[in-house]
Amino acid sequence: MKRSLGIILLTLFFISCKGSEAIIPETESVSTYKNPIIPRSLPDPTVMKASDGNFYLYATEDIRNVPIFRSSDLVNWNFLGTAFTDQTRPTFVSGGGIWAPDINYINGKYVLYYAMSVWGGEWSCGIGVATADHPEGPFTDHGKLFISDEIGVQNSIDPCYFEENGKKYLFWGSFRGIYGIELSDDGLSVKPGAQKVQMAGTAYEGTYIHKRNGYYYLFASIGSCCEGLNSTYTTVVGRSDNLFGPYLDKSGQSMMENHHEILIQKKSKFVGTGHNSEIVSDDKGQDWIFYHAVWVDHPQGRVLMLDKVEWMNDWPYVTGNCPSLEAEKPYFKK
Repeated sequence: MKRSLGIILLTLFFISCKGSEAIIPETESVSTYKNPIIPRSLPDPTVMKASDGNFYLYATEDIRNVPIFRSSDLVNWNFLGTAFTDQTRPTFVSGGGIWAPDINYINGKYVLYYAMSVWGGEWSCGIGVATADHPEGPFTDHGKLFISDEIGVQNSIDPCYFEENGKKYLFWGSFRGIYGIELSDDGLSVKPGAQKVQMAGTAYEGTYIHKRNGYYYLFASIGSCCEGLNSTYTTVVGRSDNLFGPYLDKSGQSMMENHHEILIQKKSKFVGTGHNSEIVSDDKGQDWIFYHAVWVDHPQGRVLMLDKVEWMNDWPYVTGNCPSLEAEKPYFKK
């Protein structure tokens, strides 16, 4: 028992941001996974646990569609298909690509919010919504919720749904402020008369809001997402005791003034670490988060990453504030 504990501690010692590879002693059988979790371009991931007990993951990948994957353990994923076909894909932005999906379960339906844009079309882009009876689809598109020039928010992309006390909200934005607004009861339109509220400044995109122990956490990304090995994307977070803020860093400075805490940043093997998914839990109650990064060894696209989120004094952290190379797998009962 002492020998096993010593080897495990030695293993943890060697898993660090400055090391080139995690070292796992060959004499000990350790259940681990390696990043990237899927070695193909799958930026902007979103994930949920469905009623069948499996996890379903969606991403941007091909801007013409949304790929869908299924897993029972968060590590081994099977490709199922895409949310749309060429005949059913959204078209409310002429020539637009489908970006940054966000999957949810609302009123008995699987509801997929998505952004639609052409690169640089910051006033013509917008957010749409589609629904399905099953997480693998097929999804029926319901068209746009709003376009940037209609809602009055430049670069209206990167949706994030949040529900509380029976009320439904959408949060969104990309480097022109992060905003939130109340939705209708079915989540398929903006609630009549609802007013948008700005919650964070112009440094952020890729919003995700998480509630834990009475606090709301606004996760977001800063920097450049899409410059290959020169990408500076970094995952950050702020905290509030109110859904609409103010969101603050540990010193009490506001995200409205672009202050935050760093959650995940680059390391030797991965750069451009950003646009995180929802937090999901394993059977031990351990929290996990997906995000994308550029793999230095194979810098084509933005690969899918997985890391454990831990908590200290009600603040989230990832060990070393950087991607793991090899780590212990999420735990699920067999």
